[in-house]
Amino acid sequence: MSLPTLRQLQYLKLLAEHGSFGRAADAAHVTQPTLSAGVQELEKILGGPVVDRARSGVILTAVGEVALSKATTILNEAEEMVQSARNAGQPLTGRFRLGVIPTVAPFLLPKALPLLRTRFPKLRLYLREDLTHRLIGLLKAGQLDAALIALPYDMAGLAHAHVANDELLAALPGSHPLAHELEAPPSALETDDLILLEDGHCLRDHALAACGLKPPKATGEEEAFAATSLPTLVQMVGSGLGVTFLPAMAVAAGLTDAADVAVMPLKADHPSREIVVAWRAGSSRAAEGRLLAETLRGA
Repeated sequence: MSLPTLRQLQYLKLLAEHGSFGRAADAAHVTQPTLSAGVQELEKILGGPVVDRARSGVILTAVGEVALSKATTILNEAEEMVQSARNAGQPLTGRFRLGVIPTVAPFLLPKALPLLRTRFPKLRLYLREDLTHRLIGLLKAGQLDAALIALPYDMAGLAHAHVANDELLAALPGSHPLAHELEAPPSALETDDLILLEDGHCLRDHALAACGLKPPKATGEEEAFAATSLPTLVQMVGSGLGVTFLPAMAVAAGLTDAADVAVMPLKADHPSREIVVAWRAGSSRAAEGRLLAETLRGA
């Protein structure tokens, strides 16, 4: 039985990504006839067409969709094999694709990147900042080597190494009655105007779960406030619009320094999130993921 070559699988993947034979050929650095011949040979091996040609470009057939799913896995494994062989005995050298969530990236990376550059001068780090669920999807699809995320989160199919525990703190307007207290009871915040990050940010769920609170609900015709980022959240609190929770990592990095915001611990059983480096279970980059976590702990 004839088997597809890696090159033929690459052609299929590029066709799916670029939607035309011309652009796929350019990305593959071959002529369009060369790419077309490779795809035709792949179709002979699979016993059916992998693409339909339309005016708007090419569309994958059912056979093509199934083949693409398998091809992506095979190409990722082949790439990992090459990287693993090249980096044998030299961890964290060459390309490493790291995803980072927005509530960690601007506060940990400024300290971590110089440390990584000093310790691993041959490392070429490619960073992708995004929400947890999208980073996990990219990680499982082989488009990231590891991701810096916060737990708790569903880690099925993944392994991880601990970086730090990040305490959750109460943040109140400077004029708030509790602003000068040493601690803030979560129940008092629940009765106030509680502002959180919008849905999709895991910090929102971590804060509510850690303090046993329910998400704020709209009252009447008004919608509950939500913020798109931590800096926006701090500005909203500083303007007196409500109260919130902030990670200690962000506060230590100076997030609230320029705002009229009082920050204090919560009267709860050490509410916190766990920062970890995650990778695909069984990945050849596992040792590098652990080494990366160890280095980040030093930051």
